[in-house]
Amino acid sequence: MAQQFNTKQYSWSQVDIQIGNRLLTGARGLSYTSSQEKEPVYGKGDEPQAIQRGNKAYRGELMLLQSELELLVSNAPNKDLNDYRDLSLVVAYRQEDGTVVTDAIVGAEFTELEKALRQNDKFMEVTLPFLFLKVQYDI
Repeated sequence: MAQQFNTKQYSWSQVDIQIGNRLLTGARGLSYTSSQEKEPVYGKGDEPQAIQRGNKAYRGELMLLQSELELLVSNAPNKDLNDYRDLSLVVAYRQEDGTVVTDAIVGAEFTELEKALRQNDKFMEVTLPFLFLKVQYDI
């Protein structure tokens, strides 16, 4: 039997992001990417004969409200966000019918922290770039 196509979309209000055992209520956005180096291999002629694969790389960004950031910093080793080691982020995408798709981001470390506010800003949103070791999709 053919699988039916699901046209329901996930929305931000249906996403849960957890670091360790803490649900991030002040999260404003998240992106994560897995990539792999690839290069065509040439021999005789001008057409590639194969594609060779190299190293994989993983990176992401977590956007938080300042209040959520301050909670993470207060619990960080040496109160330094960059001193966290081997963090796990669990991202659960929920549909209205109860279906859940969960990804696990394994071995994450933040790479920098920049705070900034401008005149008439109503709140601070901080973007935290991070690297990680592996992503497990749809666990």
